[in-house]
Amino acid sequence: MTIAPGDVRFGADGLVPAVVQDVVDGRVLMVAWMSAEALSATLSTGEVHFHSRSRGRLWRKGETSGNVLRLVDLSLDCDADALLVTADPVGPTCHRGVRSCFDPDGAAPERTTQGFAWLETLWSTIASRAASRPPRSYTVSLLEGGVDAVARKVAEEATEVVLAAKDDAAPGTDRAVTQPRLAEETADLLYHALVLLAERGTAPAEVVSALRERHHR
Repeated sequence: MTIAPGDVRFGADGLVPAVVQDVVDGRVLMVAWMSAEALSATLSTGEVHFHSRSRGRLWRKGETSGNVLRLVDLSLDCDADALLVTADPVGPTCHRGVRSCFDPDGAAPERTTQGFAWLETLWSTIASRAASRPPRSYTVSLLEGGVDAVARKVAEEATEVVLAAKDDAAPGTDRAVTQPRLAEETADLLYHALVLLAERGTAPAEVVSALRERHHR
């Protein structure tokens, strides 16, 4: 996300349309207007701001309702005169108290996907660390240890996933405790598996292709 106000072709009124998309499933949630001030505030705070034409001022989405939009990414269109805002909404986005402004009856479908699209963000971060090798990065320390170091962590985390799953399946277990642990251990495994792919120069797209091929067998 390298967009700055100077990159945007604002209209004669100093505004540019901004389309807000849910990071989980790509659902379009709303369209509003941004000024250079709103764009700067969005970038500096991580919460989406707009220019309210009715109020004539800067407006942080959710400033009264609490239904903020947490910024994930920003993209410019080919003419640099429209913004695509990818966000993680906290609560309903529409002022009617529903998820999207684009459903007249308020029946916007709930998030139905598992959010795997966010793994693209994680992979981009890992790939960036592999390319730039910034100091004091845990990812870099793994990569510099070579395949043995990363593979060892994958094996360790896989074992932790198995143990967490067995704990979750144990009779009388408190699943409010064991389920989050299983999720956390699985997150560690996924992260280290992606680092292993980066260390070997193997794109996750090859893994997805293999899964797709097996899916059709």
